[in-house]
Amino acid sequence: MNMTATQARQDAGHSQARRPADEAIAADARALSEQLKAMRERLFAPTAMKTLRSFTSGEAAKLIGVSDGYLRQLSLAGEGPQPDTGLGGRRSYSLSDINALRRHLAEQALAKGNAAKARSYLKWRDAEAGEHLQVISVTNFKGGSGKTTSSVHIAQYLALTGHRVLAVDLDPQASLSALFGYQPELDLTGNDTLYGAIRYDAEARPLKDIIRKTYFDGLDLVPGNLELQEFEHTTPQALSARHNGTDAGPLFFARVQAALASVADDYDVVIIDCPPQLGYLTLSALCASTSVVVTVHPQMLDVASMNQFLYMTSDLLSVVREAGGELNFDFLRYLVTRFEPNDGPQAQIVGFMRSLFGDRVLTSAMVKSTAVSDAGLTKQTLYEVGRENFTRATYDRAIESLNAVNGEIETLIHAAWGR
Repeated sequence: MNMTATQARQDAGHSQARRPADEAIAADARALSEQLKAMRERLFAPTAMKTLRSFTSGEAAKLIGVSDGYLRQLSLAGEGPQPDTGLGGRRSYSLSDINALRRHLAEQALAKGNAAKARSYLKWRDAEAGEHLQVISVTNFKGGSGKTTSSVHIAQYLALTGHRVLAVDLDPQASLSALFGYQPELDLTGNDTLYGAIRYDAEARPLKDIIRKTYFDGLDLVPGNLELQEFEHTTPQALSARHNGTDAGPLFFARVQAALASVADDYDVVIIDCPPQLGYLTLSALCASTSVVVTVHPQMLDVASMNQFLYMTSDLLSVVREAGGELNFDFLRYLVTRFEPNDGPQAQIVGFMRSLFGDRVLTSAMVKSTAVSDAGLTKQTLYEVGRENFTRATYDRAIESLNAVNGEIETLIHAAWGR
């Protein structure tokens, strides 16, 4: 007699329970990995790689900072890259087209002696004028604070607005890498995360060899996976060797900074998605940072957790500073995430934070939105999906919130450059 499905599941459960825990967990990991791979191939067939949608002429004009009519004139005059033309003569532009138009318009403005206008089109930093690489760590050690979601949206916003951006996934769980289309256990073979550039042995390699292009023009990625955790294990050994006089290499807190310095000429901003704990990786990221964004979910338990995070961070960074680390941030800001404006207790907590920290709390908050979570179901962000995929009011509310937060961060970056 055939077993029922319920009996089969029960027997499978008993069988799983009798297996050693490591084997049972490994089996679950393999099964989940296979399903994630199949899902990716369905979503991004036939190449199984993510691509970025094209932008309407209106969207492109807004991103560049010109009118749609002016963009049409450029197209008719044959200036700059030509858009794809669809039904009804509708024009669409890729992000690389938009960036090429920015360069074209900036060159025209410079030829007329209007440097300010050129900079409004092409926002790259001017190293000769002392505009330093801006390294922003997005951090908190409380899960669910929106750290990775904030990191990816900041990075993509800055790329969309014409900056050269490097996103660094420093979290062994590699959620940021997943949002960029990578499945770490399948797409990374070893020594291809930031650990490859900051490790202590002879297998260390240049960061430029690890960086990967993404489907976002102007946005590159240093992916993450579980090998990052090795830094937490090898650093105590390196510190011990240094204490015994057998290792004269850079201290752990200087290694991320040195790796980023090796590619500084290629970027304006680096966004680091830190792991959700205070280990050597997070401390190294903070020491490499010029600025820090701390994500906070406005619930009392989260705020209490953040309090402990701040105490621990302060204690550990003071030790690093005494050892010679430089800790001078251009800005430190608290970003309220998953905010529900109509939730009275949340509004009270935000008010409480503003009374304590003043302008160190970003004026804008990232509102909780089904649009963000719905986009995440297909490993996408709100900047990747079109407005037509959502209820307009829901999309507009979410994108307005995102742009307000990220625009505020962009303003802080430019202020740090003295603009």
